[in-house]
Amino acid sequence: MSLSRLLNNAKFRYKATVEQIDFTQRRGLDKNILLRLARCEWINKAENVLITGSAGVGKSFIACALGHQACINEYKVLYHNALKLFTKLKYAKADGTYLKELIRIQKHQLIILDDFGLHPIDEQSKLILLELLEDRYGEQSTVITSQFPTSNWHDIIANPTIADAILDRLVHNAHQIRLKGESMRKTQKPKPDSG
Repeated sequence: MSLSRLLNNAKFRYKATVEQIDFTQRRGLDKNILLRLARCEWINKAENVLITGSAGVGKSFIACALGHQACINEYKVLYHNALKLFTKLKYAKADGTYLKELIRIQKHQLIILDDFGLHPIDEQSKLILLELLEDRYGEQSTVITSQFPTSNWHDIIANPTIADAILDRLVHNAHQIRLKGESMRKTQKPKPDSG
């Protein structure tokens, strides 16, 4: 499949590349780790990437840049805002297309779930996330961005049994990028690197 088609099918929030990532900002972003991730070996190993930090530090941009790099390496990637994906899959359950949607998602070697935990997660969405991650565990990679550190995800999921199951499938084989600092939207003129 051509690069332009892979990029088009991914539906990224930002047209971001690894080369565009700003390493001059003080936000705790390790250039060596990011360049290692840009080689995409973690996707071959079905590992995950969890990117956390406050609003505007560049989580979504970095996630999209890693997704773009995966497309360059001929991986099928799919970007979704977490809330919109849960909503879409709840509708799919209602109209009988849920399994078809799950199979479609599973065909991607990498999915990006952006803005996890930004909105309260209802019980149905928690089960959808668990099912999605269960199907991917050890087979495909997932990138998740969140304003909340992974240590708070238990509280966000707010169901101890489901939270344990979700985190068990995510965290143990994950590369974690913990961004710090103020919103890049405040500290500079508008630039592409601001998600």
